[in-house]
Amino acid sequence: MKKRKEAWQDHKQECKCLKSIKPNFPPDSVRLAGRIVFKLLRPSVCLSEKLYSFSDLQSNTEQLSEEMKEGLRHLAQTLQLYLKAEIQDASQLPPAIDFFQIFTKVTCNCFTISNGEMQDVGVGLYPSMSLLNHSCDPNCVIVFEGYQLLLRSIQEIQIGEELTISYIESLTPTSERQKHLMRQYCFKCDCLLCQNQDKDAEKLAGEEHAWKEVKDAVNGVRCPKSKEEWEQVLARCQNLLSSNADRLPDTNIYQLKMLDCAMDACINLGSWEKALNYGSRTLGPYRLYYPGFHPLRAVQLMRVGKLQYSQDMFPQALETLKQAYNIMKVTHGADHSLMQALMELKEQCEAVMRVQ
Repeated sequence: MKKRKEAWQDHKQECKCLKSIKPNFPPDSVRLAGRIVFKLLRPSVCLSEKLYSFSDLQSNTEQLSEEMKEGLRHLAQTLQLYLKAEIQDASQLPPAIDFFQIFTKVTCNCFTISNGEMQDVGVGLYPSMSLLNHSCDPNCVIVFEGYQLLLRSIQEIQIGEELTISYIESLTPTSERQKHLMRQYCFKCDCLLCQNQDKDAEKLAGEEHAWKEVKDAVNGVRCPKSKEEWEQVLARCQNLLSSNADRLPDTNIYQLKMLDCAMDACINLGSWEKALNYGSRTLGPYRLYYPGFHPLRAVQLMRVGKLQYSQDMFPQALETLKQAYNIMKVTHGADHSLMQALMELKEQCEAVMRVQ
């Protein structure tokens, strides 16, 4: 009950701010910064701050590029307008609450919150987890159960060995990862994957002009909502996949993203057979780029297994779901809701096969 009352206090203030700027809607980072301001004005140590508090977070302000600083200043101004319904005069705030500094800390320390299928749904700040350093080949991964962040080990970890996570999507080529890390986190990664530029050749295999066109098309997809929008996305995907059949292998990362996009479009349009066709083509590249235990591969296997089940391909579905289970028990754990859903689907598949 106490937690519910505290949550209502934040929710009430946020609703008032959102209503005041309607019909405009602030970015997730502004809403997160607003919640941080409310909590700083009403001090209370949450579970995530037991080891490391917001005041301890690094901002790397001096190392940020001028372009980055200018973007953060703009967000700080947006935050001031957003909070005006609750805080009329920002100059009256305690000196410790500086809107620009809040954004520098959020930029370097926030986590992208994902749903059960590892799709981004928002951003959050978990101060204790900010103690973890980055590696493109980490020994831990982060998964979410609602807004609860779970840290899971995916490799055998020796006593005294540092725990690491990946701050970015490891699928991208080394040069892109380095640019992203330097721009947002102000450091250069020197892990073995970066030193060896592992799998970069496979990631950009095929004709350059073809994958650049596919890259632009994938980046141009903006959260379709209606059936018509999904149909347009699918038509674009099908056209490019067809025209590039002899130009790009499925291991090209932009071709892979296009296959994922086509699969999503088919699922949203109820075209299960086509969705399975696209999804099946992704499993080889996922195995190549996410070897060992990785939550993205587990989720992809589960999605394909569901589609095989829907097409009455029960032996194939069971084998795919078993592969997903073997990974997910490590990346998510037995108590995670997605793991429970996977086990239920696997049991259904086994029951159908027993009566056939």
